[in-house]
Amino acid sequence: MIYTSVRAFSSTRSVQSAIRRVAVVGGGQMGSGIAQVAATFKHSVTLVDVNQEALDKSRAYMQKSLARVAKKKFADDATAQKHFVDDVLSRVSLSTTPSTAVSDADLVVEAIVENIKVKQELFASLVPHVPSTCILASNTSSLSISNIAEPLDAQVRSRFVGLHFFNPVPQMKLVEVVRSKEAHEDVVAKAVAFVEAIGKAPAVCKDTPGFIVNRLLLPYMMEAIRLLERDVASARDIDTAMKLGAGYPMGPFELCDYVGLDTIKYIVDGWHKDAPGLKGNDLFAPSTKLNDLVAKGRLGVKSGHGFYDY
Repeated sequence: MIYTSVRAFSSTRSVQSAIRRVAVVGGGQMGSGIAQVAATFKHSVTLVDVNQEALDKSRAYMQKSLARVAKKKFADDATAQKHFVDDVLSRVSLSTTPSTAVSDADLVVEAIVENIKVKQELFASLVPHVPSTCILASNTSSLSISNIAEPLDAQVRSRFVGLHFFNPVPQMKLVEVVRSKEAHEDVVAKAVAFVEAIGKAPAVCKDTPGFIVNRLLLPYMMEAIRLLERDVASARDIDTAMKLGAGYPMGPFELCDYVGLDTIKYIVDGWHKDAPGLKGNDLFAPSTKLNDLVAKGRLGVKSGHGFYDY
């Protein structure tokens, strides 16, 4: 019922036009992807990172990603391809000064390291500089939105939501819109409208560990790892079984390597240690195999080695 009311409200013209200026803090792969998509759909975007070198890498990432999109859209027209890329990038400003970057933002999206203290410190530093109507959002995949917002005052907490994009952002359609404990209904509606305005599909959920996707996905991946630890089958055979038997596009070990083994370990260790309703749950107990791979630097696709070699 609540989801229906949010979707209905988000379709009004006033809500759709509420977010035009977006500040994205964190220029890594996720932050750059969010900035790229928002700019593609005509939003004015400021991308923030700690130094110019990091921002230059972000811009290069966006340029390469946009070039692939342009080639598909305008296969035989090099001039149109260049115009498309230049047009999108013209709406992205780069900044190493967060206070200035957020000063006129309708929406601030944080996409930095998965560390709650670091995120809390960032938002505390940004709040004095954002407009009183600015919506604050975290792209966290595993941390409680309400806990991130907890040190902020009540009025700010009412404007705080989760916007969990998936990697790679330009290709992945879903965005989980996470309703924090104190978020106002109109704020959630505006967040949903923004997601729809940038061509994504919103899924609204409560602030619970893992939200929707990771709450279902992590137990699946961990059970696959335990099958391997018990020598039930090889990683390759488990992947083949799930792809051909369950119709999944990727097997659990291919998916683990793509997500990043260090990321998986960080999430499940945190859930097993103190997540509400999950603390001590055997599903998320430490895995010897996972711990060994991470300790050896075999983190998956990003390191060139994980359960498979790349």
